[in-house]
Amino acid sequence: MTLEQSAVRPPAQTRGAGPAGQRRRSRREEILEIAVGLFATRGYHGVSMDDIGAAAGVTGPALYHHFAGKEAMLAAALIPVSEQLLAGGKARIAEASDDPAAALAALVDFHVEFALANPAVIALHLHELDRLPEEPRRQIRRLQRLYVEEWVNTLTVLRGELDAGEARVLAHAAFGLMNSTPFLGGEVDRVRRAELLRAATLSALQG
Repeated sequence: MTLEQSAVRPPAQTRGAGPAGQRRRSRREEILEIAVGLFATRGYHGVSMDDIGAAAGVTGPALYHHFAGKEAMLAAALIPVSEQLLAGGKARIAEASDDPAAALAALVDFHVEFALANPAVIALHLHELDRLPEEPRRQIRRLQRLYVEEWVNTLTVLRGELDAGEARVLAHAAFGLMNSTPFLGGEVDRVRRAELLRAATLSALQG
């Protein structure tokens, strides 16, 4: 699967459901998915609005009806993802019923699945975040910090010998492992990749 084929599906209003009960994506979501894939494979500056319109089969005026420009597309891709990660992390911890080991395992499972499903948006976070204007960039950074602190709190409860700074080092190291998905080839199947990433991450965090 290429980065273009695996771009994140951002949230949007429900427009109906398919045969399996899945929500039908809006045209805006489809355009955004194409843009994310192009940004991830060619780089932000390597893609024009005309390129996105051509790939999506949308004319210039119709494209600008959905998005004011590339910056708006990048923000529309990255802000909801950061919100989803924070909300998902909090939910996994809450479901663990005050069991820090179970909470950590749930966090790892959650993030590994996200990273495998969305290598394109991982690549955008790693390489293109600084293309955003100051305000959305600050918003994303704040959401990211809050997400990291969910991991830090879990680690310091699980491993009493760690202070917050040490736990933060381990959390960022874990993200480096899990967010390697844009660079992984297809020679190992997805299930095995998930197993390897989970095991490596838990090993790094549990000490």
